[in-house]
Amino acid sequence: MSNVQGPKSKSSDLGPWTLNLGPAVDAIRARWSGEAATAVILGTGLGDLADEVAAESIIPYREVPGFPHSTALAHKGRLVCGTLAGQPVVMLQGRCHLYEGYPLSAVTFPTRVLYALGIRTLIVTNAAGGINPQFSVGDVMLIDDHINFLWRAGGVSLPVASQGPARRARYYDTALGQHALSLARRGNFPLHRGVYVAVTGPSYETRAEYRAFRRIGGDCVGMSTVPEVLTAAALGLRVLGLSTVTNVARPDAPQTVSAEEVVHVAATALPKVRAIVHGLLAAEL
Repeated sequence: MSNVQGPKSKSSDLGPWTLNLGPAVDAIRARWSGEAATAVILGTGLGDLADEVAAESIIPYREVPGFPHSTALAHKGRLVCGTLAGQPVVMLQGRCHLYEGYPLSAVTFPTRVLYALGIRTLIVTNAAGGINPQFSVGDVMLIDDHINFLWRAGGVSLPVASQGPARRARYYDTALGQHALSLARRGNFPLHRGVYVAVTGPSYETRAEYRAFRRIGGDCVGMSTVPEVLTAAALGLRVLGLSTVTNVARPDAPQTVSAEEVVHVAATALPKVRAIVHGLLAAEL
């Protein structure tokens, strides 16, 4: 995460794909003049990490023109701008999902706004169901790649960019991933590497779906992240993805999983995610 700062607004670079970013950027800039190269999107159960930021401004999504409003459990829906580990950072305390009824343009709008604010590195986190039987509840997985089953995203039009999807062999930055692995070793906790399967939800998977996802190479399954990653990649951002394992699928001994349980278990993985985020910011990669 380079300490070299970009301009305050890059919305003009996006051409017709801006979807009127200007009012959102102006609303944020009116309340926060800082310059951050890194942003973190906090998934289910991980919102408390934003409370550790030395906040200079906390902006509810509802007060940012065009921002979708979080309705999912434990997603506070706030932009927290300030410093963490001695570095300027923007944290999104919660996200929006396709299953909440939003179009893809709304779900990816925050990522475009972050780019327009000068962000160059995006850390995306989520809570996910474990498909890999070697995983345990409370583990964290470094996302190496993903499988996109968000069929509603099939018609999305991404901007032409020199580092866009068609020119990328990887969506997830190798150097950031390697550093995250070294931070986990230093913290003496396992950080798995694997493939994230993205589905629309909001229902949890059937036994047959768990088996199918595992057979095609999935390690975790969730209902978010990929739209943000595809958008970030099209804009040339560096991306690190982390999934917290909130339950492990056992198709032959299925269990009932509630949203409240997912929030609780994801929160138990927060110290591991915290160590990685703090370490990456401090390293200024």
